Amino acid sequence: MIPPQSRYSSSRLAQAHATITRMQTASNPHQPIGVYDSGVGGLSVLRAIRATLPHEDLLYLGDQANVPYGERSLEELRELARGVTRFMLAQSAKLIVIACNTASAAALKALRQEYPEVPFVGMEPAVKPAAEQTNSGKVGVLATPSTFQGELYASVVERFANGVEIYQETCPGLVSQIEQGRLETPKTRRILEAALLPLMARGVDTLVMGCTHFPFVIPLIEQITEGKARVIDPAPAVARQTQRVLEERGLLNPKPEAGITRYFTTGDPARFSRVLPRLIGLQAQAQALRWQGKDLTPIN
Repeated sequence: MIPPQSRYSSSRLAQAHATITRMQTASNPHQPIGVYDSGVGGLSVLRAIRATLPHEDLLYLGDQANVPYGERSLEELRELARGVTRFMLAQSAKLIVIACNTASAAALKALRQEYPEVPFVGMEPAVKPAAEQTNSGKVGVLATPSTFQGELYASVVERFANGVEIYQETCPGLVSQIEQGRLETPKTRRILEAALLPLMARGVDTLVMGCTHFPFVIPLIEQITEGKARVIDPAPAVARQTQRVLEERGLLNPKPEAGITRYFTTGDPARFSRVLPRLIGLQAQAQALRWQGKDLTPIN
């Protein structure tokens, strides 16, 4: 009999994990791109990826059982990200986009260390372009508390915001409104006015969407600010970075026909499907998933 300490040594477990990862990431150009978020916010990134890479097949996962991520601990967020990554790799994803600022801030570095052969693209607050484009030298960033507390945000501000005043707003309740497709209701307007009017009074002329949910209310933001603030949505830049990574690895899908998209949610698939046309103008059915321990399984 093989001694237990030999059978289950950390080195052997690490080797087994690496072998499984290599098998799952033996990518070819025809495999899909995985995109995930805490809920529907990442659809703003999916929309940009679809526009930039029309021939790619896409997987979208909204972890709506755990939304909003902004209220969770860093360790919780990392465990959720690991579970989603395992699911995406089981679906043969060739690249994973963490279309969530909060999850990127909490887990992107750890995932790249744990899955070195998997290409990840994450969200980074667009402080650099905002600092370059502001005329008043005052920039407002709208994001969740967890994003503001993360090392990634602090690093970006330190590197790129020299000489620029940064004002932070968390917009409590806005993510939940967008999750329900309530983009222009009086409550949504009140939430945004409470954040934006003080920023405008301070002379802010550039606004950064630091949460992937928030681009869906840009039309309302522009109404409230009367078009006096430049609004920066990082989704197009993330789509271009996804394209660059695929090009570098020889993984762009060469097929001539349009790619397909499959949707998954850990929440209510009927509700997800109802909100989808409101957000990105498409109709589709979502596959239901549930968390079993630290892993995701389909609900048939």
